[in-house]
Amino acid sequence: MISLRLSALLIVAAALAGCAVSETYVPKAEPSMYRSMAKPDAQLDDAAAASMISGYRANNGLPAVTLDPELTRLAQAQASVMAQRDKLDHSAGKPFVGRLRASGYDAKTAAENIGAGYHTLAEAFSGWRDSPPHKANMLLKGATRMGIAAVYTPRSKYKVYWALIMAEPEDGKR
Repeated sequence: MISLRLSALLIVAAALAGCAVSETYVPKAEPSMYRSMAKPDAQLDDAAAASMISGYRANNGLPAVTLDPELTRLAQAQASVMAQRDKLDHSAGKPFVGRLRASGYDAKTAAENIGAGYHTLAEAFSGWRDSPPHKANMLLKGATRMGIAAVYTPRSKYKVYWALIMAEPEDGKR
């Protein structure tokens, strides 16, 4: 009887020892798509955004998109002007088509999504995916390039403004 109890006690002790946390345990970092952009030092992981949007496009039979520095610059400018004015508006500054032309970016087709109040990339993506016009822009046929930006503004009720540009460059360009 004593040896049975001792055996059971040893088995329980061994099982509990397997549950102990190692001193070298390092928790995994939070995926960047869930990182809050509603803070001054936040950095958008635009590569993760391109991967997320490319995966979504692939699930819908469309080609992947790659980051385009000029589209990223234009998205950053749009998100910044909206944040400065605290106004969600495609025409903040200039209308989208005018901004694209003024930049010299030659596109066969292009579309822009904007947003405000999404604190993470995952929230912005989900919001756009669940809105038919924004979804259509992310699934723009022929698009192979994109630029995305998020700008934090502490004085706004929204805290974060977003801009996403999808484009199909003219043949042989960029």
